[in-house]
This record gives sequence, structure tokens and C-alpha cells, in this order.
Amino acid sequence: MEAIAYGVLADEEPLLHGAFTREFAGRHELRCLGLFLNRDTAPTAAGHEIVLTSVNDTLDADVLRTLASGGTKMIAQRSTGYNNIDLTEAEELGLTVARVSSYSPYSVAEFAWALALAVDRRIVRAAHRTREFDFRLDGLMGRDLHGRTAGVVGTGKIGAAFARIAHGFGMRLLGWDVAENPDCLALGMRYVERERLFAEADLVSLHVPLLPDTHHLLDASALGLMKDDALLVNSSRGGLVDTDALLEILRAGRLSGVGLDVYEEEAGVFFLDKSLEVMTDERLARLMTFNNVLVTSHQAYFTRDAVGQIAETTVANVADYFAGRSGDNTLVRSPAA
Repeated sequence: MEAIAYGVLADEEPLLHGAFTREFAGRHELRCLGLFLNRDTAPTAAGHEIVLTSVNDTLDADVLRTLASGGTKMIAQRSTGYNNIDLTEAEELGLTVARVSSYSPYSVAEFAWALALAVDRRIVRAAHRTREFDFRLDGLMGRDLHGRTAGVVGTGKIGAAFARIAHGFGMRLLGWDVAENPDCLALGMRYVERERLFAEADLVSLHVPLLPDTHHLLDASALGLMKDDALLVNSSRGGLVDTDALLEILRAGRLSGVGLDVYEEEAGVFFLDKSLEVMTDERLARLMTFNNVLVTSHQAYFTRDAVGQIAETTVANVADYFAGRSGDNTLVRSPAA
């Protein structure tokens, strides 16, 4: 049997192939495609029982019906997030759906800190200047983070890893989550209402999943509570931040720096080369015009450690499907599985 994977990045492919070969040792084959799965490309999956997908693939009702009619029975999502999958339709079609519930939290937490430090210390602007042999320091002044307050929104594995780094910087810790993490409490974190966190934090970092309750968690009201010189970092999901509200705040000259590894309309843009095209997304284009905003292309997870773990877990999910097993990674289990 041949499985097919969509949205596979060049650096990811050997890790995914390696994991697949180690698990199935020639019993099954894997075909990797760089193109993303959507309504136009879904017919290419015909005849493949197993489809491996990425967070930037589209798996709405129409796509799922196309997959099912072509013989697909199992979808293995190569990410923690799954808001791109219509799980209700998948269940009605009798599809099994699994995800990667966890991988190296340090990859995302460390990258979130890279963004925070880059915007605080104006690293990108400084690098651009020195490439032109301009060694002035005008406009590059940052702030010590030691002694200031870090607000961690979401204190699961990634948020806790971020908090440990903040603790190492000597920062005061505020947290918000539906449940308190004992590891964060041991660091001295104080859990508060999110309004207080936004108002008191010098650095706000987002580490919650995108759910109906967290969509636009940082809306105009929440952003309005933040300090004028606060730093904002989002390495979780783009939909957590209301982009229009963020643009208004930035136009008003507020927020010292913003680091975004995700964007709410990133599908069809991130992971692709758009350098020779006109950027038709006006909101993204406007974000790029602010010299205190740094946007990266959803790369926080992209370390050899994390991608390797994602590949291994994805393949293990496929093995579980063949064995008729389900577990913590199973989102939808086919009655026939």
C-alpha cells in the first residue's frame, strides 16, 4: 500500500521517509508531495487509503468527501492543531483522524523568545543597517527584561517552557489558563484574570490553542489594556489576534514590539514563495510596514528535534490505525477501524 503526504517541506521529507521506512520496512510506501491539499488537489489522493496532512491543508466537508469517495479511510495530521479539519464531516464519512498531540515544546518556546528579543533589541533593523555598513545606534535602544513582567497566556507544555526561560531572565511571572500548572506555580507564577495580565505584563506571549472561545482572544478591548511599551509575541495560532485591532493599535503608536510567527489568514501564503507576486492581503502588507513588527512564516516548530518527533508520532498513528488501536492522538475513529 502507498500512503500519500501533502504539504511536505524539503527539510521534512527525509525525516518523514525515515520514520515511515523504520516502521513499515517495505510493507508500505510513502509518497511525499509539496503541494497543499485543497479542493483542486484532493482528486490526486484517489486510491490512497492513508493521507498525511499538514496544518495548512484544507480539509473541509467538500475535500473530505472527495477523499472518502477516492478510497481514503485515514487522515494523519502532522501537527497539534486541527482546526483545518471538519471533524463532524469526517465522522459522518467514517474516516479515522489522528493528530500529533505533543512534540518538543522547547522548539516553539525558544523561538517565541527569539522573536521577543529580536523586537525588543531591534535585531532585524540593526542587521539591515550593518549590511550597509551603517553602524549607528540611533533607534536601536531596547530594554532589560530582567525585573519586568512576563504574561504567559496558556501554560501547557509550551507555555511552561516559555515561563522557565522567563524565570531564567529574572522576570516576574503572570499566567492565565483554565487550569493552573504546578510547574509554573513552582517558578513563582501568579495566575490572574486575563484582563489583569494584559494590563500589567511588559511582555505578553500567547500559547493557547485556537478554539471558538479563544478566537480573537486579543481583540480591540484586550489590546487596549496593554501598556503602550509592551511587547506582544504570538507563536501559537494566528486567529488568536484580531489583526484589524492590532493594526489600529500600531497606527496609534502603541506597543514597543510585536513578533508574529502566525497570521490569521496565513493559509495560501505561508510556506510559499510570493516574492514575485503582488501581495493582495492588505492587512499582512500593512503589518510589514511597521518597523517594530517582525513576521515569520510559522517556523517556530521547525527544528530537527520537533519535526523528527512529529514524523515518528504521525507514523505511529498510521501503525495504530492498521492495528485497530486508538489513543490520545485519535480525534475521530472509524466504526470499522
